[in-house]
Amino acid sequence: MPLDKKTLLDAVKEAKAKSGEKKFTQSIELILDIKEIDMKSPEGKIQQVIELPHATGKPNKICVIASGELAMNARNAKVDKVLEKADLEGLAGKKKDLRKLASDYDVFLSEAPLMPLVGRILGPVLGPRGKLPVPVPPNADIAPLIVKHHKTVVVRMRNQPIIQCFVGTADMSEDDLVDNIQAVLRVLEGKLKRGLKNIKFAFIKTSMGTPVKIKP
Repeated sequence: MPLDKKTLLDAVKEAKAKSGEKKFTQSIELILDIKEIDMKSPEGKIQQVIELPHATGKPNKICVIASGELAMNARNAKVDKVLEKADLEGLAGKKKDLRKLASDYDVFLSEAPLMPLVGRILGPVLGPRGKLPVPVPPNADIAPLIVKHHKTVVVRMRNQPIIQCFVGTADMSEDDLVDNIQAVLRVLEGKLKRGLKNIKFAFIKTSMGTPVKIKP
């Protein structure tokens, strides 16, 4: 399984060419078929947040759960949503509202002291979606964290030896897409027992296009 730029560049170009013209911006995914791995062992359960080097055309929607100064700074940083402690407590037991919140936002950042409350109220809806909140110290500079998490993706492997990961959008340059793909592969290289040798097949796919195999 290669990491070299030219091989990945060829696959990205082919995937874009095969996707056809659409009236919306298509997402681009990296799909990996993993081999020689015990799905019941810890290495068969990957969940990793990866910061991509380049912003995608679809930045993550972020919800910050905080109080006081941290909440104010998050609003000043133009975050998508701020939930204060009273707002969070008001959601307790409201399953429909909680599910909507979990679906509407990609990343949740929580002031560290509020984490137990967040876990109790939001844990049941965020856990299964792989969106567990990231704890933030009350005195943290939230603005750069928001910028960082606009560019993160969650790589998950559960039950099946398959990894599907969003790496960008079709309107991005091929070079930026390849950089994002390489960033994901580098992290997985450290997570898999045999590194990239554990990857049986790899594909690049646009939302509406056919998968293009990355040829070693």
